[in-house]
Amino acid sequence: MAHGHKTDEKIVYVGDSRVRAKSSRMIPQDFSAYPGKSEVFIPNFLLKEWMVGVVVLVGILTLVMSEAAPLGYPADPTNTQFIPMPDWYFLFMYQLLKYPYTSNQFVVLGTVGVPGILFGGLLLAPFLDTGKERRFYKRPIASALMFLSLTAVTYLTYTSWHHYQLELKEKNVIPEHIKREEEMHANKGKAGGEGGGGAKKPAAQAAAIVAPDDPAAAIYQKSTCLSCHGGELKGMPSAKIPALRGVGDKHSKDEILGIIKKGQGSMPAQYDANISKGLTEADIDKLADWLSKQKASK
Repeated sequence: MAHGHKTDEKIVYVGDSRVRAKSSRMIPQDFSAYPGKSEVFIPNFLLKEWMVGVVVLVGILTLVMSEAAPLGYPADPTNTQFIPMPDWYFLFMYQLLKYPYTSNQFVVLGTVGVPGILFGGLLLAPFLDTGKERRFYKRPIASALMFLSLTAVTYLTYTSWHHYQLELKEKNVIPEHIKREEEMHANKGKAGGEGGGGAKKPAAQAAAIVAPDDPAAAIYQKSTCLSCHGGELKGMPSAKIPALRGVGDKHSKDEILGIIKKGQGSMPAQYDANISKGLTEADIDKLADWLSKQKASK
């Protein structure tokens, strides 16, 4: 160790801090004690996982850029024809909550109990499967949990989507994003075929409500018609529910009574439902008479 500025003074290093060159390469860990194909997690396994993740991410980005997101109409809380559905990766949970033993009074079991069992199984899996075997067909506990989960998720997802298609067919409902896309294409076609500029024609003015002070108008506000056709009788075009303004030009009083008693198209019979709401047969007769007077102004 030097204490002065003499050039011939001997320097003794006490503890060399210089980085030493490695004399041998790093030897990978020996996994021969573990049957099956095994390798170190870092960097071999992690690099493979990263490469697979990148390929999947690129595929998802390609789909996102090539297919536009399906958009429906703005949210309408009065649209009783709308069938809510979650994203596809939640369909299995959505279907699970439809069953009697996971809904209503058992909803806690469906929302907390069953997910708790599933996540609890994942947490306990490392403690239940402690063998050295790496081949899946020789790991009964882990393999059984994996195949049971995949089977359950696949079955519930398919069942949920199948029931949704049947419900659409039964109610004669077209999903909003499909309907909106069809309307956009139809409007583009009309705009291109109207001789040049494609300017939109002004919308026809809706017919006014006839006899709004009639006592039957108050009966209408108490009827089941209100929930679908609205207080202003404008209906819901987005859900193919027609307006009742001008309905008198299409149907007579007797025909309207027949629709109330028997239903029409996707609308079921409303007679019993109105009776249960407190309306009498005379009220329904007055209501049909008032609706038959709803004619477009000439």
